[in-house]
Amino acid sequence: MKAKLVRIGNSRGVRLPRPLIEEAGLPDDVDLRVEDHTIVIAPARSARKGWAEAAERMRAAGDDEGIGTDVGTAFEEDEWRW
Repeated sequence: MKAKLVRIGNSRGVRLPRPLIEEAGLPDDVDLRVEDHTIVIAPARSARKGWAEAAERMRAAGDDEGIGTDVGTAFEEDEWRW
């Protein structure tokens, strides 16, 4: 299917026909990227998708401890006073 780039303000865009969007299963939010001189439109991924499961696996493995003591900054040590 061919399409034309249309002017949208200072940008350019492509109008995607509804059947094409439905066939691809695209939601309202999409990610755009360039791969090998090709623009790829894909469903947007959640920034934290899988974090809860990963945290649960770490907890179950006992690997959810802190990495050490807090490290202060020079401001905290020299300048900050209550």
